[in-house]
Amino acid sequence: MAKLARKPAPAPAARPAEIPDFDRLIHEKTRLGIVSALAVSPSLSFNELKAVLKTTDGNVSVHARKLEDAGYLTCRKSFEGRMPRTEYALTTAGRRALEKYLNHMEALIRNTRGV
Repeated sequence: MAKLARKPAPAPAARPAEIPDFDRLIHEKTRLGIVSALAVSPSLSFNELKAVLKTTDGNVSVHARKLEDAGYLTCRKSFEGRMPRTEYALTTAGRRALEKYLNHMEALIRNTRGV
């Protein structure tokens, strides 16, 4: 009887470089949209954010509050005539958090593409 030749075991896969944890607060889609929109505008009103994100009042309110509680946004409330106006702006801490998040995303992309 002829012996079958054994195939050599495959080489272990290379381990990808470690990628730091994402800022889960910013990683959520609506919050990332809010922070990104404010990164390119000095400030936006509640209604402007709602229109840009194509979402509901409740969504903008809840997610903006989380970002505000984290110190990533400022919220200024005023009146224009009898109409309430809520204005949001990105804080220095929020800008730094977004920059760190984007750096993490770029590292993930580089790692995935093997660059």
